[in-house]
Amino acid sequence: MEISNQSHNLPVKDRRVDALGNLNSLPDELICRILDYLAPRDIARLACVSSVMYIFCNEEPLWMSLCLQKVNGPLQYKGSWKNSTLHLENLRNEYIDYCRKPLQFDGFSSLFLYRRLYRCHTTLDGFSFDDGNVERQTELSAEQFHREYDGNKPVLLTGLADLWPARSAWTIDKLLLNYGDTAFKISQRTPRKISMKFKDYVSYMKQQHDEDPLYIFDDKFGESAPGLLKDYNVPQIFQDDLFDVLDRDSRPPFRWLIIGPERSGASWHVDPSLSSAWNTLLCGRKRWALYPPGRVPLGVTVHVNDEDGDVNIDTPSSMQWWLDFYPLLADEDKPIECTQLPGETIFVPSGWWHCVLNLETTVAVTQNFVNSRNFEFVCLDMAPGYPHKGVCRAGLLALDEGSLENIEKNMSYEKDNFSYPDLTRKEKRLRILKSQESENHKGTANGASKSYNLGKQNLFYDINFLATFLDRERDHYTSPWSSGNCIGPPEMREWLSKLWVGNPEMRELIWKGACLALNAEKWLECLRKICFFHNLPFPNDDEKLPVGMGSNPVYVMDGYVVKIVVEGGLESSIYSLGTELEFYNTLCEVNSPLKNYIPNVLASGILHLENGSCKIDSWNGKEVPDVIGKCCLFPEKGTGDVFPFGVRSKKLFEYRKARSPEYEPHSSAGSTSIWPYLITKRCKGKIFAQLRDVLSREDVLNLASFLGEQLRNLHSLPYPSFSDSTVSIVEQNKEFSFASGMDAEFVSKRSDIPAEWEIFARTLSRKKKDVSRRLNKWGDPIPKTLIEKVDGYLPDDFLKLLSLYKEKGTKSICKPWSWIHSDIMDDNIYMEPHYVSCSNGITALTHNSSVNGHNIDEGKSWHPNYILDFSDLSIGDPVYDLIPIHIDVFRGDSCLLKQLLQSYKLPLMRKTPEHGSMTGSDRFGRLSYHAMCYCILHDENILGAIFSIWKELKTAESWEEVEQTVWGELNNYESFA
Repeated sequence: MEISNQSHNLPVKDRRVDALGNLNSLPDELICRILDYLAPRDIARLACVSSVMYIFCNEEPLWMSLCLQKVNGPLQYKGSWKNSTLHLENLRNEYIDYCRKPLQFDGFSSLFLYRRLYRCHTTLDGFSFDDGNVERQTELSAEQFHREYDGNKPVLLTGLADLWPARSAWTIDKLLLNYGDTAFKISQRTPRKISMKFKDYVSYMKQQHDEDPLYIFDDKFGESAPGLLKDYNVPQIFQDDLFDVLDRDSRPPFRWLIIGPERSGASWHVDPSLSSAWNTLLCGRKRWALYPPGRVPLGVTVHVNDEDGDVNIDTPSSMQWWLDFYPLLADEDKPIECTQLPGETIFVPSGWWHCVLNLETTVAVTQNFVNSRNFEFVCLDMAPGYPHKGVCRAGLLALDEGSLENIEKNMSYEKDNFSYPDLTRKEKRLRILKSQESENHKGTANGASKSYNLGKQNLFYDINFLATFLDRERDHYTSPWSSGNCIGPPEMREWLSKLWVGNPEMRELIWKGACLALNAEKWLECLRKICFFHNLPFPNDDEKLPVGMGSNPVYVMDGYVVKIVVEGGLESSIYSLGTELEFYNTLCEVNSPLKNYIPNVLASGILHLENGSCKIDSWNGKEVPDVIGKCCLFPEKGTGDVFPFGVRSKKLFEYRKARSPEYEPHSSAGSTSIWPYLITKRCKGKIFAQLRDVLSREDVLNLASFLGEQLRNLHSLPYPSFSDSTVSIVEQNKEFSFASGMDAEFVSKRSDIPAEWEIFARTLSRKKKDVSRRLNKWGDPIPKTLIEKVDGYLPDDFLKLLSLYKEKGTKSICKPWSWIHSDIMDDNIYMEPHYVSCSNGITALTHNSSVNGHNIDEGKSWHPNYILDFSDLSIGDPVYDLIPIHIDVFRGDSCLLKQLLQSYKLPLMRKTPEHGSMTGSDRFGRLSYHAMCYCILHDENILGAIFSIWKELKTAESWEEVEQTVWGELNNYESFA
């Protein structure tokens, strides 16, 4: 119903106090934020409480937020956000129709709601914008661009897109005609990945009245609409991109299709990893505002997590900033501005703040790139720690008073070149926010975050100055990795390694970048000490950078390989090397054929600093080194091994970490200056990752057979078993008991279960408790619907995976236990060229991997000869070893998995009468179920790789569907004995 207006002669009573009660003391903005946390049905109930609450609960921005939080899959806009949300609630149409009739009330006003409503309905065609003060250039040469603009200041360029087909083809009408049914990614402030078919998005643009409208911002448009890539070319002056050396799957997102209506745009930000960007507008008009590095815009707050350096920015929408904040600026504080017209390309240098507002419906394409001018800044931004990230974005506001004083004292720059006026100005503010106190700020959940507001300093964007803020106590290999970095740590190491090999003319620059990102100079000095101690040749210029993607610094030199074991900190690394040395000893004792396919160990030891100088102690793994004992780091109790840091101690250490989610690496005086190392003989040939694309199918099938044979050799080795006393020691910690959710039947009958399997089941149970949080943290491409079902898919009791059965009155376990490599991936397999015979019968193979002068990589036969990197050795279920092989090496090819199993021949589980068919309803009798559970609970993001390989599984409705697609071949394994 509609409330009639009161007489004009009578004052209208303010209904706020009576309608809100105690909530009347809260600002309207806060009330709106609280409502964002409620579910749609709760909002509907709350709307019935009072007239004012009805008004708050019927605000379109609220229903927009509710809809975007709930949508799963392609979004369809139903004329309003409330209607769109109600459709997602599967309400009957008559209820939705009834909800379209709004109630109206007098006696209530809200400046906050009015301003938001004004922004939602503002049109920009009547606003007057000048040309701005960004320089415009036509026919700019590459030399002039690099000399005057690259890394220095923005510039608007005309003429670069004149010959593009996109200049005429990228209009809304033509795109609708050609790509109407194509789904594109939508950018909005929500953790969910949202997409819309283009025809639905065009319909939305015509109907919406949003303050911050949905915005097509799609980095995968080249995959979903490959024809669009043919409509434009990267301008020549921007074609130098150092990320090009990475495969498409490894490189970070770098190109985006951008489409949006008026009022939409990109709020204030600095481009990822301090890369540079170009943006070409094909239709419409854009208004740009830019500030130089370190100049935080008014109304913007930068949060830098002091654990992993993750950067998050609180900023108003583009529309809100232009309407509410821009008018408050004095002339000298206003940004650099311009209006971009169709056909123009704007260049945004590294580190520059920028904000974009679409003045009308626009279509644009943009790409980010890394070249020689910004390379060091990109490397700096991916270094561990947080102070340097804060200074790069917020300038000297990121520093406390003490740090500023140190800068003034130690500054080596001449005062004339030092542009930091009034370093201690009162406007500078620094505040520490604990995670529990900053619920409104995404990305600050772990640890504290430092937040910085507006300042007038013009940061001198000099790499040497910025590098002084690196936290040298933090190391790339052992420190947390920021989720905001554009690539992961393995990809970054691969990137630097490929640049080093492929661009010898740039090595001086690449070395500087590696020193910033990896602290490469430190590891090179360690390598030199090791080489000197063992009388080995020092590395030459080609060999001074760590190779590959591995989690430890590895140096490949002429005849030998040095691995400095640092992953996970000192405690993890000492267990890792101790286990590896025990394993090599076992190979020799039993004379396993596997030892012929593993590089020979030449030496091992521990490098450490003592009284300021480097010392090295040889170590064969059979005692506790003095330097380790001094750090109060002792092996796990109850093992009694010849190898005190061998595999049994390592397993107990891993269980201890799994038991304590808040586990922190061991630290004591000097522990950060101790590095175990291993020297092995260099293998001949090339790694499989380099050969994947040139191998014949026959070669790949032979590789699968080889891996099956070597897994059989590995899994047949004798392994050290756990004793009952080991379990007793573990049980001393009550938190690790079966009472935490395990089947009580097995608590009293523990003697029927081998100790290693008991701890195995308990560890999986602990991991399950945290699985939903981990999967949500990994996010895309893992489907949200499957994450919600994961607890129901995993067993409530992991002892059921053992398939216990009674045989002659004794309980037996259906599964074998063995050594496992855990990490056989495409960069851990070496292959060598097969010798070929010439017409004269003479074998011709040259040292540079060529036959008779021709490259042997193409069309020649390659045979596997070595398996590398046993750093992740463990003991457990052999099925674990199939995971990296099937997902990473085979890329999900079930034929290759079948080929491996045919040569493996060992049983992976015994069949019992209780199991019945392998494909039957008993999930514990399916090997595929076991493998899928291990994938879900894996420490690495195996699921991300699975959903990237099998893209069709993103729409899977159950984990069983994923299981059968990925691991169904296991259920056909004939040696299931």
